[in-house]
Amino acid sequence: MATTTQSRKSKGRRLQQFVRDTILELFPVLTERDVSSTPMGVSGEDVQLSELASNLFPYSVECKNQEKLNIWKALEEAEGNNRELTPILVFKRNRSKVYCCIGFDDFIKLISKHENPN
Repeated sequence: MATTTQSRKSKGRRLQQFVRDTILELFPVLTERDVSSTPMGVSGEDVQLSELASNLFPYSVECKNQEKLNIWKALEEAEGNNRELTPILVFKRNRSKVYCCIGFDDFIKLISKHENPN
């Protein structure tokens, strides 16, 4: 369990870097200049995207790596980050897999694109 401020920030940074690395793997045309992990303590999105990256991955990412998560507060933070991109909350805790929370309407839009690609 992260007990110091430094270790808590380190946990959060690792999740942000995991998300960044996953986006870079998914879109090989992107570089680390297009997708970057925001330094701890900086307000706004946890994963910064270039214009090219946000066109390919149109999501505003808020990361939480916590044992006890106030989901409503975290969603409010995600929704306040970037009004132009779809907010998503990526979260995990120790020894768990990574989860992603997205608004239901946004989820329906996402899966409908796969069902009806036109």
